[in-house]
Amino acid sequence: MSVNVTPHLNFRGQARAALEHYQSVFGGDLVAITYADAGAVTAAEEADQIMWGQVSSPAGVRVMAYDVPSHTTWEPGTIPFFVSVRGADAEEITDYWKKLADGASVAVPLAPAQWAPLYGMLTDQFGVTWVLDVEAQWDAS
Repeated sequence: MSVNVTPHLNFRGQARAALEHYQSVFGGDLVAITYADAGAVTAAEEADQIMWGQVSSPAGVRVMAYDVPSHTTWEPGTIPFFVSVRGADAEEITDYWKKLADGASVAVPLAPAQWAPLYGMLTDQFGVTWVLDVEAQWDAS
């Protein structure tokens, strides 16, 4: 089994520019899925903003980013990142979830999502926000 821990940076309307910059620095592939792509638009003016994005370099550098939607409170420097734990094995991810959820505040319960077999978000007892999910290949067609 293989699990990756990746910094997940939060922006408001700047995720695409940030990911493009990180790609120019580290090289590799950039994947950017908009709210419209995922069928998760909550405000029409944010449809083309990034719901999920990632740069993966040949050297193994990975960084994720998204645009915090306007209906969610966000201030630069307040919850500036998530720690993303992503793996292929649902049982392994569920086990990590159960352990992290002890004493945590669950924002999104671990459950199937439109974009992943399992997805959940919580803030642990130390104030760190974790996003756990079972990876899925994105088919943009």
